[in-house]
Amino acid sequence: MVTCLRFMRQSEFRTRARRLKEAKRLVVKVGSALLVDGRTGRLNRAWLETLADDIATATSRGQQVIVVSSGAIALGRRHLGLEPGKLRLDESQAAAAVGQIRLARAWQEILEDRGLAVAQVLLTLEDTEDRRRYLNARATLNTLLSLRAVPVINENDTVATAEIRYGDNDRLAARVAQMASAECLVLLSDIDGLYTADPAKDPKAEFIAEVSEIDARIDAMASGPTSGIGSGGMTTKVAAARIAVGAGCSLCIASGHRQHPLAAIEQGERCSWFLPSATPLATRKQWIAGTLKPLGRLTVDKGAAAALGRGKSLLPAGVLAVAGTFGRGDTVSVVYEGAEIARGLVAYQSTEAELIAGRRSSDIEALLGYVGRDEIIHRDDLVVNMQRGRA
Repeated sequence: MVTCLRFMRQSEFRTRARRLKEAKRLVVKVGSALLVDGRTGRLNRAWLETLADDIATATSRGQQVIVVSSGAIALGRRHLGLEPGKLRLDESQAAAAVGQIRLARAWQEILEDRGLAVAQVLLTLEDTEDRRRYLNARATLNTLLSLRAVPVINENDTVATAEIRYGDNDRLAARVAQMASAECLVLLSDIDGLYTADPAKDPKAEFIAEVSEIDARIDAMASGPTSGIGSGGMTTKVAAARIAVGAGCSLCIASGHRQHPLAAIEQGERCSWFLPSATPLATRKQWIAGTLKPLGRLTVDKGAAAALGRGKSLLPAGVLAVAGTFGRGDTVSVVYEGAEIARGLVAYQSTEAELIAGRRSSDIEALLGYVGRDEIIHRDDLVVNMQRGRA
């Protein structure tokens, strides 16, 4: 279940850190206490430069990197002259409005100095809970990453109300990792990992290097916030780990209080790893196969059925008929000769699917009036050979 530090040598930490280096898609969350000096309220630019070096190294070896960045409120409150301590919601929103532009500019300058395109994405809880907005956000992230840009994400504190806020960027980062099907999420924090108790209060607290199952014992080890700047603590990090590993993503809690924090993880600095039991793609396909009720049906021809069996996407040309009423992102059955041979998340609503059924992908723009996806169901959103019997 858990492995304590006394059983872990530095070489073992380095071996586990391969998850970071080998991840095709990596999410890095940076806390306010790292980005903003607690005494001056100013950006820790020198430290951020070293993190940017690490991000540039990751992208140079072909990894796609998403940054979830706190710090807007902490930066903005100094410029507005707000006193230290807890802020009202309207004060937090005002501070975010002032700080976000400064935070985005810092990320832009520092990453573009390293030849990286930068994109700002602001999300609210509704963007990951509402299906259509989730799909739109996911498509935007995928497009940005395919164009070799680094999305820098923060919660949209300026407009989010208390009822629709994440309240911390640990859980936001986990939702982003889930949305992007990332293999690895790193939470850079002011503590180097999970302990059996708060190490600042209990000298006998033991370090937990690896967690393969999040149970009541792990929940009990989590404590409150460890700084007066950010809103997260170990409780939110364990909650984030639960989301991430459920989506097939490894999660690492590591100290950011060192230069080049990602390189330090790779070189064997200790950190806590939460491990999933499956990959993001496998987890996603299990979710499609087992928990989603089809809202429609696509009947396909022999050629399309054979292509699906070879792991290909479903193209409009292979669809013979469309049944049911469904929206973009809903689940549909794929049927051949009366039997369900696959199930997936459709890229078009039912009326559009009817218009493009049997047509070439190159005809989609003329038929629908906009450039849509070539596939009616992408292979990553498709589970084939489910053997559910006659449909």
